[in-house]
Amino acid sequence: MTWYALQHKPSQGDRALTHLQNQDIACFYPKITVEKIKAGKRTKKLEPLFPGYLFVNLEKTDPMWGKLRSTRGILRIVSFANKPAAIPDDVIQHIKDSLHTVAEQGGIKPGQPVELEDGPFKGISAIFQAYDGEERAIVLISFMQKQQTVKVPLSTLNPRTRRSD
Repeated sequence: MTWYALQHKPSQGDRALTHLQNQDIACFYPKITVEKIKAGKRTKKLEPLFPGYLFVNLEKTDPMWGKLRSTRGILRIVSFANKPAAIPDDVIQHIKDSLHTVAEQGGIKPGQPVELEDGPFKGISAIFQAYDGEERAIVLISFMQKQQTVKVPLSTLNPRTRRSD
């Protein structure tokens, strides 16, 4: 048996997984816990590792292939040259083995550049240092030719993504 990727419809990964499992198809839908800032508060949420995709383990001759496209929540079979793209077992096994070691993603990490969007330091670039409770953060700003540590509400921070030019 070989692993194949399926693309699911937007926000229907769990639905697709349930319907595939109801058909006794071996599935793998890896998820990780991510930390995000919402309304100025840190929240943790379980999200797919590969948004929009899940994996199935089938033989090429399995009659279930005909049912995959009509399974609720499934958009299409990931294919190249009209042939389902096989994923080596060792790749899937590596993902499974790595899931417990994947660091939490999202949120703001120490050393990450941020921009202050409100308050007395509005428009100033800063470097995130640490969380200070659920609603505040400690940032490092350059102010009056000196590095200053300042506590600000999380809701005023806009994480900047590094650009690769």
